Amino acid sequence: MGQEERTVRFDHDLQIEAYRFEGIMQKFPNHFHEYYVIGFIESGQRRLSCKNKEYVIGTGDIIFFNPLDNHACESIDNQTLDYRCLNIKPEIMRKVTKEITGQEYLPSFASPVAYRSEQAQLLHNLHQMIMDDEISDFEKEETFYFLIQQLIEEYTEAIEDTEPRAIKQEVENVCHYIEVHYAEHIALDDLAKIANMNKYSLLRSFTRIRGITPYRYLQTVRINEAKKRLEQGIKPLDAAIETGFVDQSHFSNFFMEFIGLTPGQYRDIFIQNDK
Repeated sequence: MGQEERTVRFDHDLQIEAYRFEGIMQKFPNHFHEYYVIGFIESGQRRLSCKNKEYVIGTGDIIFFNPLDNHACESIDNQTLDYRCLNIKPEIMRKVTKEITGQEYLPSFASPVAYRSEQAQLLHNLHQMIMDDEISDFEKEETFYFLIQQLIEEYTEAIEDTEPRAIKQEVENVCHYIEVHYAEHIALDDLAKIANMNKYSLLRSFTRIRGITPYRYLQTVRINEAKKRLEQGIKPLDAAIETGFVDQSHFSNFFMEFIGLTPGQYRDIFIQNDK
């Protein structure tokens, strides 16, 4: 088995991240991101769970995660994974979508998996342009816009919202509280009072609506906030303290589990880009 490699680039022209993982075995727990993830499998198979549905994904498949879509994945039969993805912040996706469609909205990908997608090659081409960092901005931007246009037309649709408004609002109140107070000690009792529910009802409703438990939501918010600090060059220890982790070891374990890189490796990406 070869040594795994993890490479990340931030493209300043497109304002998106590009990840490439080669030969990895890591299991990723149930979590979410605040941004879109559009990726594809170069080699290997994985068992994917997204919004409480199970999928088996393999070579040539594209995956889509909308912001806040909970997801987890693990290897099948101890196969290694070669994987590339683009991370696109909502404000960038909104801007590009308006230019493409003439309408200002955030597209929602209907399914997290497109099996053997025809767009996999175009996605690969764009990803490689970002990794090489030698392609003209013109060609790169053109490829980016054509890719997003095809993905929107082929894989997005309006999703009907059937969740009772009152319960959904209570869960939103809990999410807002977590997003504001993530650096503080938060107890389940506190969240249950905010939601006007007992603890079990909150756990059940929150997990059904968000697809992730309140504790996992809290830890994911903390990791996302820590990423922002690391991008600014803040030391991992300080990022851990500022985002509510009990110590650096606890923080590093969660960060590696969720992101696939150590906090130091992630911070170095942006330090190198500033040189």
